[in-house]
Amino acid sequence: MIGYTTVGTNNLQRAEAFYNDLLALLGARVMFRTHRGVGWGAVGAHPMFSVMLPFDGAPATVGNGAMVALQADNEELVQRVHAKALELGGQDEGAPGSRNGSFYGAYFRDLDGNKLAIYCMTGSN
Repeated sequence: MIGYTTVGTNNLQRAEAFYNDLLALLGARVMFRTHRGVGWGAVGAHPMFSVMLPFDGAPATVGNGAMVALQADNEELVQRVHAKALELGGQDEGAPGSRNGSFYGAYFRDLDGNKLAIYCMTGSN
């Protein structure tokens, strides 16, 4: 149902470096790059994730209550992506762990303060 998700940035070069390293762990590659933004995805398999300079020219700000969740194949990958986000300068918003039965996830903020989750479904309750 979701085709793509976009978060804002005020420093495209810095954001691209952050997400290149982070999303590579999930098998994503750059699908497009313009002077305003970059998008990553897996050809034909998943929705695209992009980071953009705001179209209206105003500064990018963090949406209160907004969050993007990235799906991983397993708990180990959740842990690796969360650790990589922190290594790249992201802020911890919740360590990897089980939440609500079969949901295993972790939370972090990117370099612009956008909140993201990385998760997998474990199949156990």
